[in-house]
Amino acid sequence: MKNQLFYGDNIDIMRGHVPDGSVDLCYIDPPFNSKRDYNRIYNNVGKEDKAQSVAFVDTWEWNVRAEKEYNEICVNEGGVFTKQTSDLIMGLYKILGRGSLLSYLVSMTLRINEIHRVLKPTGSFYLHCDPTVGHYLKIVLDAVFVGRGGNFRNEIVWCYRGAGYPKNDFGRRHDLIFRYSKTKEYFFNPDPVREPYAEATKERFKHHIGNVRKGKDFGVQQLNPLGKHPDDWWQIQPIAPSSKERLGYPTQKPEALLEKIMLSSSNEGDVVLDAFCGCGTSVAVAQRLNRKWIGIDITYNSISLIIKRLTEAYGEDVMDGVTVSGIPADMESARALANKKDDRLRKEFEKWAVLTYSDNKAMINDKKGKDYGIDGTMRVPERKDKFRDVLFSVKSGKVNSAMIRDFRGVMERENAAAGIFITLNEPTKDMRKEAASAGFYDDGYNKNIEKIKIVTIGEILKGERLNMLAADVLKKAERVAGNDEQMTLL
Repeated sequence: MKNQLFYGDNIDIMRGHVPDGSVDLCYIDPPFNSKRDYNRIYNNVGKEDKAQSVAFVDTWEWNVRAEKEYNEICVNEGGVFTKQTSDLIMGLYKILGRGSLLSYLVSMTLRINEIHRVLKPTGSFYLHCDPTVGHYLKIVLDAVFVGRGGNFRNEIVWCYRGAGYPKNDFGRRHDLIFRYSKTKEYFFNPDPVREPYAEATKERFKHHIGNVRKGKDFGVQQLNPLGKHPDDWWQIQPIAPSSKERLGYPTQKPEALLEKIMLSSSNEGDVVLDAFCGCGTSVAVAQRLNRKWIGIDITYNSISLIIKRLTEAYGEDVMDGVTVSGIPADMESARALANKKDDRLRKEFEKWAVLTYSDNKAMINDKKGKDYGIDGTMRVPERKDKFRDVLFSVKSGKVNSAMIRDFRGVMERENAAAGIFITLNEPTKDMRKEAASAGFYDDGYNKNIEKIKIVTIGEILKGERLNMLAADVLKKAERVAGNDEQMTLL
């Protein structure tokens, strides 16, 4: 099979595209219901970093969607839930009531149930969370997995150092990773992730280790020459701000963490699923370790970053082995994205249009409050150490020349170098005339650039892209070494 990258809601994609019993290993690092919006921090351009884009919103509310999902579990729609699962969710409703926490747990229950379905009988599931909701997720996992003959295997504690401590609390320096198997017959190989013995231990048993290597055993305490058996607490440092591995995604996890999971619970050629793949760390590690992979994410920020990460690390040809689904490929699918009613996808059409046309050189504007129709910003050089903004405005409904005049007014107020007006519908002649009256922008780097350029979604779908010298706003993934070298994607 080809590797698969899906843009969309993971519940719909798993139900529609991932067959029963087809996945060897699943890892997810979902939002933790932390009540925070996670901002992607772009590279600083000039004196200040003006643009922060919400990569995903980790806030939940009880709404029509939550009510529908709750009822789906309680009535056991389709007969796909265990009695323990339905009883648990109804019990939590009595305790928690309608609110953000129950909405989050209902959403996660649906997805955990689907992950159980797609796992092979020998498959394993690792759920990454933190103490905020870990205790609730543990009982959901028990209801879904243990209720069908699966087993809880480990609560792995990922320990790390960090900067700063709260005044009135202990410093939080760990995450939790729950490990479950679908059945009692599961794959696990500790040898690739064994850890070195302490020097004192090696000294105490050095004669025994030597004899084991010679095939002899004198009945003394066993020590494996490959190292000690891995424990359920892992000391792996988060990615440092200066690390080449850091891409700028807010909750990016270190590759060493995912490597330990994949080496111990899968073989080369196995299928690895990440249904909340974010910036694609699991995808990158699976690619490097010769696993087949399926990645799913609901935000185009993530999908575009994963494609960028893979092509920078492996070259453009890597995408020949990847099927990308869910990205608009024609006007019908573009209109479908623009007209989605799901409040989680409110800005996805604008994100897709801006990031696609700018080749990921623009920064999405997701600041709260009035945005004056500005959906993205790109920084272009004007002279040494000086930059100006190029503004993006995306429209999916009816358009007219008044919108161009308003856009021009915002550009003048912001002292923007130029503006890109992207429209789903065809612009009128008056709109083009109004845009042309703005003249051209010439800074010596970008010469004879239209001050206001109107671009249609149809043109973007045909491959038209912005041709301007602009500052890089995302860090570049380091090229992966050849097969004759140790391959590390940073």
